[in-house]
Amino acid sequence: MIKESTLCVAFDMEGPLTSQDAAFELMGLVPGGHEVFRAISRYDDILALAGRPDYEPGDTLALIVPFLLHHRLGAFHIERLADSAPLVEGAAETMAQLAGEGYQVFCITTTYEQYARRLAQRLGLAAERLACTSFPLEELTARLTQDDIGAVARVELALRQREVQEDDVRLQALLDTFYWEELTGTPLGDAVASVKPVGGRRKVEALNTFAATAQPETSRWVVVGDSITDNAMLSTVRDAGGLAVVFNGNQYALECGTVGVASMSLAAILPLLRVWESGGLARTSDFVSRLAKDAEAPGAHYHWLAGVDIAEALAVHARLRRLVRQQAAALG
Repeated sequence: MIKESTLCVAFDMEGPLTSQDAAFELMGLVPGGHEVFRAISRYDDILALAGRPDYEPGDTLALIVPFLLHHRLGAFHIERLADSAPLVEGAAETMAQLAGEGYQVFCITTTYEQYARRLAQRLGLAAERLACTSFPLEELTARLTQDDIGAVARVELALRQREVQEDDVRLQALLDTFYWEELTGTPLGDAVASVKPVGGRRKVEALNTFAATAQPETSRWVVVGDSITDNAMLSTVRDAGGLAVVFNGNQYALECGTVGVASMSLAAILPLLRVWESGGLARTSDFVSRLAKDAEAPGAHYHWLAGVDIAEALAVHARLRRLVRQQAAALG
């Protein structure tokens, strides 16, 4: 049972806590997998920004299911990735420090349960404080037929072609047909539909579930995210008067945050949280203004995001995001 506390902080996992994108690396275990994943990730952005009904940012993890099943990747492969995943500098120490100061610490992540639970253990986070994507991999693998294998192999080959990767119209036409026509009503289509990644509004649902037993007032929450999968969670907390922190974020996240923190180390959020706890948003804004510095200056950068042009912040975050997340920086 989660004890009541006046202050709660929820982290996204991939970005703030680990520099790795688990799905990207998992797809990289198969020939040409990174190229296929980048194409599907781009398709995910197209669908999310177009507002497709019942589609959430981060549903990439459902869209790659056919390819994972086709190549017979299992829980072992996912858990092994989590065991070797690089932690962001200061991540474990920051979570421990917050817990020691009386914060209730949570993680709300889009990544698969096999990865999230293993990494949460490394970070000392209790299972009941973790929300992640359910992925009954063995059960879904058993549904795969020879017809499914042929269809997946054909689409996989097409996604490796540069003319498809570089043309959003062709990409969308190919994958619209595959996911929403060819797979509809098939066992593989049912398998894809059964995976509900915790992204977008589903992150808000997870936040509300934690809030029901920990801290019902969203204004007393801090959330830390970095990408399009976090935008609904960030904006929900920001609009409620809580603290929505974007850590080395992309444009999708920065547009939804209260404050941006661009840094090599997650520990850079600690002084910000302490100022917010003692003085609220007004004092937090003053704190950020006092620390303003040149975009190329070393060390952590803080930007007030709510109600302002994010162009300056975006340039700084893009630079730090590339340094911290490397290949994963361009995703989501």
